[in-house]
Amino acid sequence: MNKILKNSWALFLGMGFIMMAYGFQGSLLGVRAVQEEFSLTSTGFMMSGYFVGYFIGASTIPNIISRVGHIRVFAAFASLSSLVILVHSVAIHPFIWFLLRVLTGISMVCIYTVAESWLNDRSSNKNRGSILSIYMVILYGTMGIGMFLLNFSSPKNFEPFILVSVITSAALIPILLTKKKPPTFKKIKAMTLIELYDASPLGAVSSFFYGTIQSALFTLLAVYATSMNFTILEISVVTFLLAVSGAVAQFPIGKLSDVYDRRKVIVISTFGASIFAILAILVSRQMYLPDGLATSKTWFYIFFILFSFCSLPMFSLILAHTNDNISKDKFVAAGAGLQFIFGLGAMSGPFLCSVFMDLVGSNGFFIFLFFFHAIIGFFGIYRMTVRKTVENPDSQFVAMPQTITPAGIELNPTTEPIEEPEKNIESKI
Repeated sequence: MNKILKNSWALFLGMGFIMMAYGFQGSLLGVRAVQEEFSLTSTGFMMSGYFVGYFIGASTIPNIISRVGHIRVFAAFASLSSLVILVHSVAIHPFIWFLLRVLTGISMVCIYTVAESWLNDRSSNKNRGSILSIYMVILYGTMGIGMFLLNFSSPKNFEPFILVSVITSAALIPILLTKKKPPTFKKIKAMTLIELYDASPLGAVSSFFYGTIQSALFTLLAVYATSMNFTILEISVVTFLLAVSGAVAQFPIGKLSDVYDRRKVIVISTFGASIFAILAILVSRQMYLPDGLATSKTWFYIFFILFSFCSLPMFSLILAHTNDNISKDKFVAAGAGLQFIFGLGAMSGPFLCSVFMDLVGSNGFFIFLFFFHAIIGFFGIYRMTVRKTVENPDSQFVAMPQTITPAGIELNPTTEPIEEPEKNIESKI
């Protein structure tokens, strides 16, 4: 463990700053959009820009890294992300913010890919699991801390935007000062969508709908909380609970899926998320009744924690289930394919969820989550009736962060490392 931290401390520290800024920025923009009286549909459209950019960046970043190297790519896109957040504070318009979110999405997927491919280079078969665990703790932990920075100053002011920019810029310092040689970039080929669907229909379909769920959940939670008259501190608490409870849930649910039919765990988890989404609606309707009749927000927090507990391990479950149906040498390719499908779904999530909220009010947020989780559950039940359980000794549950890129999927200790490129491309620093 000490050796891992010694060899990768600069990267871990840099990513910690990046995720702190990311967690802060997501909540900040959501709250500010409500304060600027953006319509819910406009807000959803604006927030979806991040995932459009993420999708664009995912397809272009391998060539960029191969040409100019890891350090230059990290520095360039961290700088771009730092500049973009400042423009938000002076150009306040939904369409302009949409374009800025596209640039942020491109920047973040580039940063993730650099970090995760670099970690792969520092890892071996013996320590990949440990490196992935540390990486997850840093991602979720610092993102949670960033959400509390919303209390630094009113979102109406320009100071929070400056702070996001400062934290993002701070990520450059440890990366640019590292003495470690950056790795060569290994390009990962994904399975075709037809091959992926044939191997695991549940994996492919669930990945699409889960992308829709996750993008809406992380981008519009602060919008929902603001529209429900949560204080800034309460918004920080609820967004923090989302990150932490989801991270904690990965391991117990993952263990269950290694013992029992993984499809049953997926179905139970997704229906559990649906149930807790409905319960969150029921208690939220009682929170603003007159004294003596009102329900404490504590119950809302409890049901939301349970929702996150059931919902956030889903991608890791979907990935593990897909691996159940393929050979070990295709694990990385299948993971890259699932991420592609996830990205397709994610682009539509914030906009569709905002339409739900526009039609039925703020609780349309949880109705949306209920509906799409239920789709996954019913499709899972159907698949269990047409295909028998597959036993694959090479496949097991491995906790993965929601932001994982194809390069990061190789950190899964059950995968076979992909081959080095025939011609090593050395980066000039």
